[in-house]
Amino acid sequence: MLPRFAVLDLFLEGYEKPFSFQYLLRFLQRIKTGFHFHSIPKPAYTTSAICHRLFHKHFSLLSGDEKKNGHLKKLENAAENLHFFKTDLLNYEGLFAAITGCTGVFHIASPVPSSQTASIPEVELLEPAVTGTKNVLNACVKAKVKKVVVVSSIAATMANPNWPKDQPKDESCWSDVEFCKTIKNWYCVSKTLAETEALGYAERNEVNVVTVCPSIVIGPMLQSTLNASSLLLLSYMKGENETAKDDDRPVVDVRDLAEAILLAYEKPEAEGRYICSSYVVRSSILVEKLKSMFPDYNYPKSFTEVEDEMKLSSQKLQNLGWKYRPLEESIADAVTNYQESGLLVKY
Repeated sequence: MLPRFAVLDLFLEGYEKPFSFQYLLRFLQRIKTGFHFHSIPKPAYTTSAICHRLFHKHFSLLSGDEKKNGHLKKLENAAENLHFFKTDLLNYEGLFAAITGCTGVFHIASPVPSSQTASIPEVELLEPAVTGTKNVLNACVKAKVKKVVVVSSIAATMANPNWPKDQPKDESCWSDVEFCKTIKNWYCVSKTLAETEALGYAERNEVNVVTVCPSIVIGPMLQSTLNASSLLLLSYMKGENETAKDDDRPVVDVRDLAEAILLAYEKPEAEGRYICSSYVVRSSILVEKLKSMFPDYNYPKSFTEVEDEMKLSSQKLQNLGWKYRPLEESIADAVTNYQESGLLVKY
């Protein structure tokens, strides 16, 4: 019997999601196996990448909204292998039913608020992230899943005011939860607590858990719905602000992120957490690259200087065999995708 996988990409109404379905399907076509997938109610950015890598034979998509995931039916063999189910992160029984029989689980689900703050953070962010992660891992243990890859975020790494400024942040750096609460960055709080729970759970129980912490995800979209990460480039190109902060932007291509998630699953030596970021680029430099490649758009005319310098290290992930594409390729493919999907006028 072929092994099966679950990609848990659960969505809560009223929130955007950081990732989407289809690329992992494409990336994992080289694995001659079957899989389960889980999404409510629409696929997000990185999950799309992951699913394209996984999709080959026995594939089940667990989703609460078939209409919004309908584009996945166009995938090869989808008629035989694509199925829709319904549950959510706070429904343990539903998660267990979805995960039962799976060899591996990719847990990508986490609510992303449309603004930095949340009116009721415990309900809107913390409970789905932390309790949801516990439910997933409890279900994995009961179902005897061999390995779980949890997609976290550099939000669980970056907010640490005590980290030496001249030292790149690596996997040993964690966001300071109390500091995050002080500045009301509840997304950082939720991602930090959820990832801490995941790795701590692995130590206390017989389950192999690896976490991947991506930076801002860019690149071409495969889903029809605009996600938060894609707004980065679009906001610079559509004249939303004449003046922008000249801060550092850590970025990774969605296709390279999907490869990283797959590496974390496939490599027996993968352990602990992995930062996944290809470049750190100043906003002004990013805009100059965009202008040189796509000159006919309305870009910010000036930038406000920001002193903070961001340094990230993905060396641990590179030691695992991870490689990433040129930044210019990610920009070109993303903008071309926006033009073709009607998000940008093509000049």
